[in-house]
Amino acid sequence: MPRSLGTILTAMVTPFDGDLAVDHGRLAELASWLLENGSDGLVVAGTTGESPTLTDEEKLAMFRTVVEAVGDRAPVVAGTGSNDTAHSVALTRNAEACGVSACLVVTPYYNKPPERGLIAHFRAVAAATSLPVIVYNIPGRCVVNLSPEALAELATVDNIVAVKQADPEVAHTRRLRELCDLDIYAGNDDMLLDMLEMGGAGGICVASHLVGRQFADMARLVRAGEHEKARVLDESLRELYRVLFITASPIPVKTALNLLGHEVGGLRLPLVDATREETAVVADELRRLGLLE
Repeated sequence: MPRSLGTILTAMVTPFDGDLAVDHGRLAELASWLLENGSDGLVVAGTTGESPTLTDEEKLAMFRTVVEAVGDRAPVVAGTGSNDTAHSVALTRNAEACGVSACLVVTPYYNKPPERGLIAHFRAVAAATSLPVIVYNIPGRCVVNLSPEALAELATVDNIVAVKQADPEVAHTRRLRELCDLDIYAGNDDMLLDMLEMGGAGGICVASHLVGRQFADMARLVRAGEHEKARVLDESLRELYRVLFITASPIPVKTALNLLGHEVGGLRLPLVDATREETAVVADELRRLGLLE
């Protein structure tokens, strides 16, 4: 099964119009703009895309829009995970019919299944599709954490090809690298450099909405052995990583995109617009980076 899904994949925001309906025109424009500015893959309807407040019908329509906008320029990865295995299976099957390149399946949240339940969940989703599956391990949002040993077991499934690793414990990722050849993507922007230096596949990122070219440069530098230059570049972006999470994501990144004229709209409750103070912090960081006059 093909494994190359790109190096810098942007977890896209979902643009909304004034009535908070999905704005498919802006979605297509944003997809193309991201590919022209450092991204070589896109994730649609993930956490950053406000997936908890999107219906399945909206997600499927979004997959079709982005696939059409992107064509054969880059992989399109569909967010199809939930905490209900049957739901994840059905959405994954329907996403495959939309022409996406792969699916991203988050660790089931809230119901706190034991690890053997997590393994059974991912096996069931993978069995329902011929698409490559990326496991999304994010204990900070889902409470449960897939151990390196569990991820290595999932790597024996033919079409489970990668993990988006948002477990901040670097030792766990090093252990995973020892156990199997699963492709590993940084799940947090501040983990991207570490993941690249460990030989990981890249990152599924938020800040790449704004600094995609710099992230692509960082990957190129690491792979060319120019680690010190990559570290200097990463250090210059550390404040941006922090600012994009001064409140619940994707509030800050949507604020930044709107300030830069991309007009991605507001957020659906229970997420809310940035406060005046938060907006000022975001604007100051965009000015520091030379992105906003």
